[in-house]
Amino acid sequence: MKRAFAAAVSLLAAFAGAATEDSTIPPFSAMKPAEGIPAGWREVRLPHWKAPDYALVADEGATVLRVHSQAAAGSLAHALSMQPVEHTTLAWRWKIDRVVEHGDLETRAGDDYAARVYVFFDVPDSELPFAMRAKMKIARLVMGGDIPGAALCYVWDNKHRPGTMHVNAYASTVRMIVVESGNDRAGHWLAESRDIDRDFRTAFADLWSRPTPRVTGVAIGNDTDQTHESVTAWFGDLRLERAR
Repeated sequence: MKRAFAAAVSLLAAFAGAATEDSTIPPFSAMKPAEGIPAGWREVRLPHWKAPDYALVADEGATVLRVHSQAAAGSLAHALSMQPVEHTTLAWRWKIDRVVEHGDLETRAGDDYAARVYVFFDVPDSELPFAMRAKMKIARLVMGGDIPGAALCYVWDNKHRPGTMHVNAYASTVRMIVVESGNDRAGHWLAESRDIDRDFRTAFADLWSRPTPRVTGVAIGNDTDQTHESVTAWFGDLRLERAR
């Protein structure tokens, strides 16, 4: 596999095989500041690239996750098993020190972001484009086990307007959604809430017309492997909430 596709599949593979219904995401606020990987989370590394530095730190009276990338790429992942219903939301807080200046949502050379939040979905191969089905088949042979077929990736972009949706430059089954953009609010904590059911149906309207498939995991991180820049992001607790 090419490195780019391998990177996308490495993330997807982190969520294979979640068996029982579970929508709880381990909260950073319940942990103590420390270096390294928080309990309940798993590091997803990209072959041949330096991983970001992770640490639980105190910030404004709460424990949060700090992720620093300097010519690095990777994510922290947590596996889930949840069937979303109408208006199921993912809520989180995040902060960055600066955007990736030379990032570009539309190109492979610019596929770097100061902060990313992924949600992964169990889309069967039969719903994927033929070329992607072939790649996923190879990926399963290489990595073993099942691999979920689709992901939403919420990003803090450098220039595109919030609400912009775009097919990922490397993997057509990853759809990018710009939530924040630019440096105007860098350095400030921002609270986000996304309707993942609506976002999935909108982003994957070309592939999927049935109810939104099962959520198999979430991941957070940042990356500067393409641009070799230096950025830091902070993440507060993430919560999946069903409509009442």
